[in-house]
Amino acid sequence: MLQITLKTPAEINKMRKANMIVYEVLQAVKEMGVAGVTTAEMDAKATEIIQKAGAVPTFLNYVPAGSRVRPFPATICASKNEVIVHGIPDKVPLKDGDIVSIDCGCKIDDFCGDSAITFAIGKVSSLAERLMKTTELCLTSAIAQCLVGNRIGDISNAIQTLAEKAGFGVVRDFVGHGIGHIMHEPPHVPNYGRAGQGRILREGLVIAIEPMITQGTYVVEVLHDGWTAVTKDRQLAAHFEHSIAITKNGPIILSHP
Repeated sequence: MLQITLKTPAEINKMRKANMIVYEVLQAVKEMGVAGVTTAEMDAKATEIIQKAGAVPTFLNYVPAGSRVRPFPATICASKNEVIVHGIPDKVPLKDGDIVSIDCGCKIDDFCGDSAITFAIGKVSSLAERLMKTTELCLTSAIAQCLVGNRIGDISNAIQTLAEKAGFGVVRDFVGHGIGHIMHEPPHVPNYGRAGQGRILREGLVIAIEPMITQGTYVVEVLHDGWTAVTKDRQLAAHFEHSIAITKNGPIILSHP
């Protein structure tokens, strides 16, 4: 069983290098986000950027431990509208009114980076705008809890409280995670829970916090491809993620300049 590992300042710097490659990918695909572009084209761009940087995409051919699902076939997860996470890029043109979540990970110098954003294609509904804004605010609120001596539950509760106050659902089936030499390390970082509960945050811990917030029910359905996770009621979902280092001077967002 994997153990929680605390990172040195030098290792955190290496993780920042990986995360800044991911940041470059996310900014590039967001700029591509207009009607008529496909998520397959975004995936090709992401692959190009990661390879040019000398890194390796960590999502491509990924199989969760103990799972029999087919390897994930792309560099990015591209999740449209009711898709919460793990959407497989395709050749269907995006259209005005869509919202798209792009999740990306890479590895360089033996350390991983991981981050996600959600953005609009053209003009979207006011509800979609509010969902995306709330989800991003949930992430900001969670990061503010990343202080030495706080607990995982403080992060979880910050997300749940803000999302539910806004009238949205908080996904239970998928959670954030530790990150380091491999993409998914302990501990789990749920997006719901009680403040003051869970593991104590220690200096050197690096976690990926990723609120997944829904317009309606938080109940998830995974499609027949074994990957694509959609809202049970087929209402909209949004997803934001940053990799965060816990330090004595407060949280460092590794996946943003």
